[in-house]
Amino acid sequence: MTSEPLVLAVDDEAGILRLIKLELSQQGFRVVTAADGEEALRTAEEQRPDIVLLDIVMPEMTGLEVMRKLREQSSAPIILVTAKDTDSDKVRGLELGADDYIVKPFSPDELGARIRAVLRRSVGAGSTERMVRAGDVEIDLDRRLVTRNGDQISLTRTEWLLLQHLAANAGKVMMNAELLSKVWGPEYRDDVQYLRVWVSRLRHKLEPDPADPTIIKTRQGIGYLLEGDAVSAAGSASGPA
Repeated sequence: MTSEPLVLAVDDEAGILRLIKLELSQQGFRVVTAADGEEALRTAEEQRPDIVLLDIVMPEMTGLEVMRKLREQSSAPIILVTAKDTDSDKVRGLELGADDYIVKPFSPDELGARIRAVLRRSVGAGSTERMVRAGDVEIDLDRRLVTRNGDQISLTRTEWLLLQHLAANAGKVMMNAELLSKVWGPEYRDDVQYLRVWVSRLRHKLEPDPADPTIIKTRQGIGYLLEGDAVSAAGSASGPA
């Protein structure tokens, strides 16, 4: 069994796919390709890629539509590739579940670096217990979905990364420096005020009363704890449609 990450590259332009496959192969990745959304979904199911590189603008099925369907069958991280360098496109993609984005034209070195960075962030994202329940909130670590009373909660990529680390360690106190390093990088490990801001954003989306949190609890001067229990996916409440 090979240890090189498997990348699924999806683009309707054959020339771009050839270039991506050549450049990433030279950087040590294994690469499979798909020219449209339907082929991408089939390939993802058959090959189980470690990461998906997905063009947004494609005929018949857009990259965002493909991403929604991929999220139903896979927890592999997704990097969106777009020629639209606008904030609205980036935010839309990240809110729908993308792990990162890269804007055309990009350099091969930049592409490889983005892929490696996302894969590093994804290490440890899995959990032997794939569902965590905290009050009326359910966190599906495998499908990267968060629901409250069955209604899906929209999180930004950063909010999800923070919640993921807390939920994967439900019932345990996560140190401030550890959370900052894992979510934002070691250069942020002392920026506790930055962490407070993002925890506050999560609480406003998850807590019945953000001013009196019962899900994400503060351990003053130490860190944060997610008060929840791991449950089997089969025993969870009904998720989003």
